[in-house]
Amino acid sequence: MSLEASDIIDIASPGDAAPSVAPSKFVDFYELTKPRMNFLVVLTTLVGFYMAGEARGLDWRRLAVTVIGTALTAAGASVLNQFSERRLDALMPRTRNRPLPAGRVAPIEALGYGIALGVAGVAILATRINTLTALLGAITLLTYVLLYTPLKRFTTLNTVIGAVPGAIPPVMGFTAVHGALSPAAMVVFAILFVWQMPHFLAIAILYRRDYAMAGFKMLPVVDEDLSVTGRQIVLYSTALIPVSLMPVYVNLAGQAYYAIALMLGLAFLSFGVSCAASKTRVDARKLFFASIIYLPALLGVMMLDKR
Repeated sequence: MSLEASDIIDIASPGDAAPSVAPSKFVDFYELTKPRMNFLVVLTTLVGFYMAGEARGLDWRRLAVTVIGTALTAAGASVLNQFSERRLDALMPRTRNRPLPAGRVAPIEALGYGIALGVAGVAILATRINTLTALLGAITLLTYVLLYTPLKRFTTLNTVIGAVPGAIPPVMGFTAVHGALSPAAMVVFAILFVWQMPHFLAIAILYRRDYAMAGFKMLPVVDEDLSVTGRQIVLYSTALIPVSLMPVYVNLAGQAYYAIALMLGLAFLSFGVSCAASKTRVDARKLFFASIIYLPALLGVMMLDKR
């Protein structure tokens, strides 16, 4: 549920100009939920539910309720994040036209909206799925809003902390089926956690000026020559290879997945090495796009080769 994961369209189509037509109130409230980010949340929850399901078929009604509860919880976290950062968003060109800093939505409206969405999502999971999944949803929301969001102003470790709530949704997919944590669920959590690090760092390189304007302590902001950033990109990209192979060892996927995951990991690492070596926005952008191709490709192959 990370902020950075919602920036796909911004990176693909840069530009700070305000829209020629003011958005409607409905559109503003919709945008507060960060639908692009929450598409990834829903996707990874679906993957977890599918990988945990029985071979004879999925419980489609339970899947729908799980997705709705998770999506509402993630939407609430997104709204509350923007409520907390509304003054800082006003300082950054890429975010100053968001509904709150632009003044199109009042802070009290956003606060109530975010709380209502989060409570509704957790309540649905608690009453219709199980307590563990609801607890994971609540932990995701609270970690994102109360830890990751404020820590962005104080420590570069915010990226590591933000990767935790970002990796929980697929685990919620598993627990919605089994009602318990499992080695398979933790393996998928580990893949999502490690993947987020080079993904986040690439975005932080691209927007280091914006983050500096707002006072965010992203690593590329304090690491002036990007040497530490580059080493971390290579470190996490390298670690992603063995982590991505772990589904085979917990009997979650087969040998076809193993071979393809290894190739995808090596390809992704090559983009990480190029970014670390050049330290340019061009290669950071390439790494970002490689990351958003890598993850769905990996998860898709895992689902196709499910054991």
